[in-house]
Amino acid sequence: MLTAKENFRECVRGGNPDRFVNQYEAMQLQFHPFMMKSPLLQPGMMNVKNAWGVTNSFPEGTPGAFPVHTPDKIVIQDIETWQDYVHAPSLKFTDEEWAFWKQVYDSIDGTKAYKAVFVAPGLFEQCHHLGEIQNTLINLYEYPDEMHDLIKYLKEWELELAEGICSNLHPDMLFHHDDMGSQKSTFMSPEMWEEFYVEPYKEIYKYYHDHGVEFVVHHSDSYGETLVPAMIEMGIDVWQGCFASNNMKRMIETYGDKISFMGAIENRMVDFDGWTDENCEKVCRETMDSLGMKHFIPCIAQGGPGSVYPGVYMSMINAIDRYNTEKFGFTQEELEGARMPLQIMF
Repeated sequence: MLTAKENFRECVRGGNPDRFVNQYEAMQLQFHPFMMKSPLLQPGMMNVKNAWGVTNSFPEGTPGAFPVHTPDKIVIQDIETWQDYVHAPSLKFTDEEWAFWKQVYDSIDGTKAYKAVFVAPGLFEQCHHLGEIQNTLINLYEYPDEMHDLIKYLKEWELELAEGICSNLHPDMLFHHDDMGSQKSTFMSPEMWEEFYVEPYKEIYKYYHDHGVEFVVHHSDSYGETLVPAMIEMGIDVWQGCFASNNMKRMIETYGDKISFMGAIENRMVDFDGWTDENCEKVCRETMDSLGMKHFIPCIAQGGPGSVYPGVYMSMINAIDRYNTEKFGFTQEELEGARMPLQIMF
């Protein structure tokens, strides 16, 4: 029997997985010193300013924190002079700060799970966190030179972060957030994404690949089928969060030898007031029956192990375990023994 990590590799590489990868079981998401300087919000935290000066709120019952963009709280007040408003946080950390996280990474059983460093937000999200999304999309049209300069500035900061992470923590997986669309469409055309974001991302993801990271997993819980060729060019190995609104079968058949897909189970399908184990079981089974287990990992679409409504994520874990037991003959004890203790972060 393969460990969760080995099974993930076989699935993504198009080898011989011996069961379905069960959501996030093959990765242990971990942070780094900067996350302590600008921590993720927890439900109920409101109007908290992060290290970039962006104000965020995380209302109860929502899937995540979002920037507050009342006019007085938008960081970039004028894109033509964005340098006056955007000041990258320092990435100079003490040896003790790095040593704390190195101990955490070293404690992970690397035979069962990938040591996955968590980085968020991504380049596009950081642009609209700083400048508000409608303004940002307009600025891509009306102020392309300024936007290129802003994106370059953010890219250089990310590369400095990557250098510190890779030289101190030595992860073998990157889990990187950057939502690229809504349920029905991408936020911009493939041509515009190519013009502004592909080259910077190629540099970032190449750095990680060149410094010990086996897989780049990029989270975007959205439609994004038209951007898959760009994702491949960027260096993404696994697109996590792909909505069922994408043509999942066609994507796997067309691109599976170059990129794998993790998701297809949107939160709205399972994660709602009045959710049931029976519905989770039904959605998981239908998804697995339809899409197969090469280049595909059934997973809740949100960007991390967990759910909005407590219990949904574990219900899905149990449903996929039962499916693997029935279809492939593994016992529950074997499945649990092949992975690290389950991680629920959100």
